[in-house]
Amino acid sequence: MDNEALRSALEHLTEEARRANLREARVIRGLALQFARGLAFGLGTVLGASLLVSLAAWWLSQFEFLPIIGEWAAQIAEDIRNAQK
Repeated sequence: MDNEALRSALEHLTEEARRANLREARVIRGLALQFARGLAFGLGTVLGASLLVSLAAWWLSQFEFLPIIGEWAAQIAEDIRNAQK
């Protein structure tokens, strides 16, 4: 092989290595982004469900005239108040 062919092969190999590094960086960045999205989705789901359950328990505790639901919801509301202290 002459110098020109060797230089061309080396440049081609260098370019392929650069492309491989870029692909790997994109994969790692993509995985990190998906992980962060999953964490945000999980946190939002837990917070939203907690808020909805709290509101539903409070709302049900307002119905004192329904003996079973009213007492049960009042007990849940009392438990929530005790947990916040």
